Amino acid sequence: MGSTSASATTGWKVEVFYDGDCPLCMREIRMLMGRDRQGAIRFTNIAEPGFDAQAVGLDPSTLMKKIHGRLPNGDFIEGVEVFRRLYDAVGFGGLVKVSRAPGVSQVLDAAYSIFAKNRLRLTGRCEGGACEVPSHAHAGGRKA
Repeated sequence: MGSTSASATTGWKVEVFYDGDCPLCMREIRMLMGRDRQGAIRFTNIAEPGFDAQAVGLDPSTLMKKIHGRLPNGDFIEGVEVFRRLYDAVGFGGLVKVSRAPGVSQVLDAAYSIFAKNRLRLTGRCEGGACEVPSHAHAGGRKA
């Protein structure tokens, strides 16, 4: 018998930390949830009251700056690599392969960086010209 993979022992291949208050983010998350028939993704809403970023090992502002993921071995990933792992987990391996191509990879990284820096403003979540991490993202408590 072969060796046991990390996903076989955990039941998931990648955990995604997503902002459930972000309308655009939620469109993507709902699509992934609908396609994740194998339970390969662990979905963790960082906007959920009671989510404890410190228990994860990251601070709330770091989690809000860009998308983060965690692999079953505990390693963190961020940015476009999270999307690659998520898409691979739901059967979009061909798209993932294209996203790693020279040139394409750099363009995706740059585009995501611009989006991440402007995400709150682009999704209508700035008040009085200020874009801040919502106060509930700093709350401690149980993990969602």
